[in-house]
Amino acid sequence: MLTMTKISRFSLLSAILALFLLGGCASNEELDSQANAAEQQIYGEAQKYLRSKNYDMAIKALQQLESRYPFGKYAEQAQLEIIYAHYGAYEPEAAIEAADRFIRLHPQHPSIDYAFYMKGLAAYSGNNNIFSRFLPTEESSRDTSHVEEAFTEFAQLLARFPDSEYAADARARMVYLRNLLARHEIDVANYYFRRGAYLAAVNRGRYVVENYQRSTAMPDALAVMAHGYLLLDMPELAQTAIDTLKLNYPEHPSLNKNGEFSVAQVEDADQSWINRVSLGLFDPPQPPQFNYQP
Repeated sequence: MLTMTKISRFSLLSAILALFLLGGCASNEELDSQANAAEQQIYGEAQKYLRSKNYDMAIKALQQLESRYPFGKYAEQAQLEIIYAHYGAYEPEAAIEAADRFIRLHPQHPSIDYAFYMKGLAAYSGNNNIFSRFLPTEESSRDTSHVEEAFTEFAQLLARFPDSEYAADARARMVYLRNLLARHEIDVANYYFRRGAYLAAVNRGRYVVENYQRSTAMPDALAVMAHGYLLLDMPELAQTAIDTLKLNYPEHPSLNKNGEFSVAQVEDADQSWINRVSLGLFDPPQPPQFNYQP
């Protein structure tokens, strides 16, 4: 049986323990509040850097946010926004890597379509190096591997998220990229004409006809085939290409006012005396270069 003294001691210990627990709870709440405030502050700084297009500092702030608060309320958003920050900083490889990471970690995230969209943008921006931003060069004459990669990424976005808010822009970009890829084939065909590789030129034109039928390079592709087949002394195949060109693109510069393919383009009657004396080694006649874009 407890005496009054024991009861008093027990009550005192219980009160002390209760105060300790209450103090601990208050301390934890205060720490949580401080952590939330610090997390929000870093996120706010990252947003400020993004708005001012200071992408390097934005990347540092977002990386700091994720490392300090990997399970915080801004962690997923930071992983998403760092994709754009790398893209804005002309770091396409890092942007693609960040997008892949986000897709892998959050496959059901409501904004995952944005990650796919940014992969496409970053892939295409990989085609623009430091020189191409300052030196005027035709996009179709550059390496097209990044263009093909971007086209694939946008196609994947449309296949998985056809109703995405980024779908319309992705489709428009795919049309542009498709025309770019087709134009590249014509550029290569023009190069083969200069080298005298007529069959290789024809093959490039045929590839456009078979794979990029709705592209702006189609009329040039038909002209390339007609021109190449004439040079290869294959008049029937040449006529088929000419007839198709006349039917679908009567305004093409390869056709004269009567709708006839200009045979003068395949003759080298304008061969210079230097070229004749050097037996074709110097000053070769320049074949026509097809660059018609309706």
